[in-house]
Amino acid sequence: MKPITTKPATAKPDVRERMRSRGIRSLSDHELVALALRSGTKEAPVMTLASRVVRAMESAEEGSLPDTLGGIDGIGDSKVSVILAALELGRRYSGARQRKVSCAKDVYPLVAHYADRKQEQFICVSLNGAHEVLAIRVVSVGILNRTIVHPREVYADPLADRAAAVIVCHNHPSGQLEPSEEDRNITRRLGEAGDILGIALLDHLILSPRGGYFSFVEAGLTLGG
Repeated sequence: MKPITTKPATAKPDVRERMRSRGIRSLSDHELVALALRSGTKEAPVMTLASRVVRAMESAEEGSLPDTLGGIDGIGDSKVSVILAALELGRRYSGARQRKVSCAKDVYPLVAHYADRKQEQFICVSLNGAHEVLAIRVVSVGILNRTIVHPREVYADPLADRAAAVIVCHNHPSGQLEPSEEDRNITRRLGEAGDILGIALLDHLILSPRGGYFSFVEAGLTLGG
């Protein structure tokens, strides 16, 4: 009698079907990674592995991503290679780096995929003197629907980037686009800190999982003191 074997679960068919019917941009980060991985392991379904990979990509230091990915249980050399190849292709053909931005409409496509996160995430976009994108980073992740961010955390990496300006963003899991009083206070503090450091705060965007964004600049709200 042949032993019963269990095949690792592959990416859900409905994910592939939705990609065909609605386009690749309809998929979440986790679903995109799941498609790249193709399958999970007996211990971890593919969506579980995808979640671990997304967390690793958001938290890994510059240059350490291969080792970080390789340290995830269920992610072997083959899967690490697939993920790194996909990231490199994205950078080469439609990556954000060196893309020039001049207003909220230019930035929104680069950060829209953060809108559907279950927790608030605060994102900083570093720009050079020509307003070309140097880097996009998650600065902090909140608890439930509240994120706590300090100017030193926001400007630490832009200083290392030798950035001339930044645009910050965060998502509202509730779907509400109107900024809270805390959002206004954080924006004011970031603007004041940027003036001291010589790194201009150009805008603050709020993202909604329902689609669309709120721009402090477009709404005529102050960014500093």
